[in-house]
Amino acid sequence: MGREQPIGEVLVDAETLQRRVREIGHEVSEAYCGKELLLVGVLKGAVFFVADVMRSIDVPVEVDFMAVSSYGSATDSSGVVRILKDLDMAIEGRDVLIVEDIVDSGLTLQYLMRSLSARNPASLEVCALLTKPERRKVDLPIRFVGFEIPDRFAIGYGLDHAERYRNLPYVAAFDDQSAAGV
Repeated sequence: MGREQPIGEVLVDAETLQRRVREIGHEVSEAYCGKELLLVGVLKGAVFFVADVMRSIDVPVEVDFMAVSSYGSATDSSGVVRILKDLDMAIEGRDVLIVEDIVDSGLTLQYLMRSLSARNPASLEVCALLTKPERRKVDLPIRFVGFEIPDRFAIGYGLDHAERYRNLPYVAAFDDQSAAGV
């Protein structure tokens, strides 16, 4: 392990991250007061966020997961999406909140919203831990946002590079220069 870790600048430290996740849980609770909520976590990146935010929600809540794959380069989505794992539950007539780790171009999320909207939920909204406004290609309503981050490749707290670094308790920029030696 003599090589330098490819972890660059910390974009959101662990304490700030956990505080904001709790705040989002309270905001979601207020918004869905008197309703039963279904969280739809987008695998794999949103697992940590879904688990943590769900513990801060005090309205009746259930959770389900989807896994999607978007075609394109490693850093750019083409918006062509394939559902790898669909929901186990029907969402018709339910209040659904999609929970995403990061919204970049918005193309994958746009596809997901269209797909889920066609299933006639009572409501369909989005909660994203991170957004990169500079990269947005489509205008999407994101009801709950944790943090806006600069256009850097982010790792940690569920976000990965080649399936690594998801377990970091904070969000950092991936440092391409030191990664070249990995």
